[in-house]
Amino acid sequence: MGGEKNILDGRQIGVEKESLRVSPDGTIAQTPHPVSLGSALSNPYITTDYSEALLEFITPPVHHTHEALDFLRDAHSFVYQHLTDEILWATSMPCVIAGDDRIPIAHYGHSNVGKMKHVYRKGLAHRYGRVMQVIAGVHFNYSLSDEFWRYYQQMEEDRRDLQSFINDQYFGLIRNLQRFGWLIPYLFGASPAVCKSFIGGSPSSMQEFDVNTYYEPYATSLRMGDIGYQNNKENESGIKACYRNVDAYVESLQFAINTPYREYEAMGVKDGDDYKQLNANLLQIENEYYSTVRPKQPLNGNEKPTRALSERGVKYIELRSLDVNAFHPLGISQVQLRFIEALMIFCLLHESDQICFNERVEIDQNELDVAHRGRDPRLKLHRDARKTSLKTWAMEIMEVLQPICECLDQNLPHKPYQEALQKQLEKMHDPDLTPSARMLSIMRENGEGFYHFARRMSQKHYDYFRNIELKPERKIFFEKVAQESLDKQQQIEASDTQSFDEYLQAYFQQ
Repeated sequence: MGGEKNILDGRQIGVEKESLRVSPDGTIAQTPHPVSLGSALSNPYITTDYSEALLEFITPPVHHTHEALDFLRDAHSFVYQHLTDEILWATSMPCVIAGDDRIPIAHYGHSNVGKMKHVYRKGLAHRYGRVMQVIAGVHFNYSLSDEFWRYYQQMEEDRRDLQSFINDQYFGLIRNLQRFGWLIPYLFGASPAVCKSFIGGSPSSMQEFDVNTYYEPYATSLRMGDIGYQNNKENESGIKACYRNVDAYVESLQFAINTPYREYEAMGVKDGDDYKQLNANLLQIENEYYSTVRPKQPLNGNEKPTRALSERGVKYIELRSLDVNAFHPLGISQVQLRFIEALMIFCLLHESDQICFNERVEIDQNELDVAHRGRDPRLKLHRDARKTSLKTWAMEIMEVLQPICECLDQNLPHKPYQEALQKQLEKMHDPDLTPSARMLSIMRENGEGFYHFARRMSQKHYDYFRNIELKPERKIFFEKVAQESLDKQQQIEASDTQSFDEYLQAYFQQ
C-alpha cells in the first residue's frame, strides 16, 4: 500500500453530531430553535433533527480529522454564545422525559419543503412515538477521491465506467461495515444505562441501577439495541433494504415507500386539512429506513435521495452507529475518527461477498447481542453459521488494520493512526476500558444514577465551551451563515407557487 499515500490524501471526512438542548434540570427545552443560530431549514452547519430541541451540528467535508473537530468545536462554542440558561445534553440517551407532549417537533417555516419536513416528523411520532426520536447520535461521513478510484480501478483491471466501479466498491464497503459493525458499539458504545422516564410506564427486562435508572450489566449501546429506533413494521412485512448494488438498493427502498401498510392507513394521512403523515406506506420517505450505514449522494434541491443515487451514484458513506461520547465535549474524539477511518478502508479493501438471508440474520443478531451484552465474556457472535468469541474475531480485524494504519501514518509525526489502533487493542484486552464500562463504574463510584452522571458531564462540557475564545473570523463566519440562511428561507417561502398537496404529489412522482 506504500504508493497509495498521496492518493488517500484526497479523501474527505465529515461529522454530524446531534445534541439535545435541555433546561438546567435536564428536561427537554420547550423554547424554539434560537433565531440567532439561523434557519434550521437552510443553515448547512447548525440545524435541528427530529425535535425543535434536538440540535444537529454538521461539518463541511474536510481532508483531515482535526479539521472536522476544529469546526465542530467552534460551532458548539458559537451555539453556547446564543443560549441563555440551557445546556447541551452530553449523552445519546435523553433524560427527564415528561411524555410525548413535552417533546416539541421541529418546525421549518411555511414553505412547502419546510412543511414536508415537519409533517414527516409528525408521521414518525404517530408511527413510533416521539421519545425514540430524541435519542442523539454521531454520524461519520467518508469518501475517497476520484484520483484514488481511478488508481484502484486500474489495479483491479476493471474496464467499466468509473462511477459504476465506485458504486460497486462502496456497496462492498457497506456490506463489510455491516458484517464487522458490531465493533463500533463494543469500542465506542456509551449508553449502557437509561433514565426510567425514557421507558415511561412500560415494563422492562433491564435491571434497576437505582431508583431512577435502568441498565444492563454488560451493555455497550442500548441506543443500538431493541429499545432504540427501529422499523418494526417494516421488519414484520419482510422488507429489507438490499445491498447487492445501487440499483437493488434503490428498488428495495422505492418498494417500501410505495407499499401501503394497513395500520398506517387506519391512522389516516390527513385530519381535515391537517396532515398526520406524508403517506400511509411502509416508509414515508427514504430517511425513515433505519440502518447503521447509508450510501449517500448530495441532493439537488428537493430531489429524492433514491433519484440522486440512481442518476449520479454513490458519493460518500454515512456511518450512523456512533453513540455520543459523554467523556468528550464534542461527543466524538480524534482517536475514534482515526480508528473508524482505518476500519472504513479495511472494509473497502477486504473481499465482500453478497449477503444471503442467513448472514443477514447473523448480522442483525450480532448487532443486538453486542449492544445489550457486548462486554459479557461468555458472549459468542454468529460467523458463517458458527459461533466465535468477540475478542477472537476482533483481534483478527485489528491485525489487518495495522498495515492500513501504518499507511495512513506516513509523513505524520507520532504515528497517530497506530496509536488510535493501540487504544482499541487495549479495550479488547480489558473491557473495563470501554466507555460503557467506564460510565457504569463512575456512576457506582459516585453513587449517582444516569441522570446525575449525564447532567454532571453536560455541565462540565458547558464550562469547557464557555471558556473557549471563538476567533473573530470564525464568529463572523457563523453569523454570516446564520443571516444568509434566514434570507434563504424567506426566498424559498416567497417562491412557492404550488399548494402543499400539489407539492407532495410532484415530489413523490419524481
